[in-house]
Amino acid sequence: MKRIITLLAALLVTPLMGHSANAQDSYRIKPGDVVRVEVLEDSSINRDTLVLPDGRISLPLAGSVTAGGRTIEQVRSEVSSKLAPNFAAEPTVFVTLSSLAAPRASRAAAAPPTDTIYVLGEVASPGAVKLEQGTTLLQALAAVGGFSKFAATKRIQLRRTDKSRTERIYNVNYDAILQGKTSIGTTILSSGDVIIVPQRRLFE
Repeated sequence: MKRIITLLAALLVTPLMGHSANAQDSYRIKPGDVVRVEVLEDSSINRDTLVLPDGRISLPLAGSVTAGGRTIEQVRSEVSSKLAPNFAAEPTVFVTLSSLAAPRASRAAAAPPTDTIYVLGEVASPGAVKLEQGTTLLQALAAVGGFSKFAATKRIQLRRTDKSRTERIYNVNYDAILQGKTSIGTTILSSGDVIIVPQRRLFE
């Protein structure tokens, strides 16, 4: 009687599972996927199991089964084969795809290219600073925290060395920039530029 009930259950379940299996026939299982394994003759084996990074799953009585790179049917066949010695007849095994591995996070957007600028003298944070390409003189001064209280803001220098190793010195009056008398503050800096903010003189 028990065998008749088992056969009837198999006949009822098979068409339903077959429809799902057909949709998954060509899919190759990947690490991170979760597969559902069900054994009609022993419900204690039924479970959702994660495909490990090495492509394997582990099941009671069957042990380790290779799933990665295989189709659902191939996995079902191996599970059935490994379980067979534990049953009087070959067990009725169903394997379905429970969930797909989470998609890999897309690579973070590439960091914008930077230039190394050197700021010396009376600023809050002197030294080498990496700034996005296209940074202006004013933006660079802001990036280092602005001036100290001893800064001679009318005598700032921007020193730039060209490809021929010739140094050019540009005098920068910060006060004139604020008053709109010069546009030198919008000068786009280049890698290797040096900004010097000298200390005020006694009566300056």
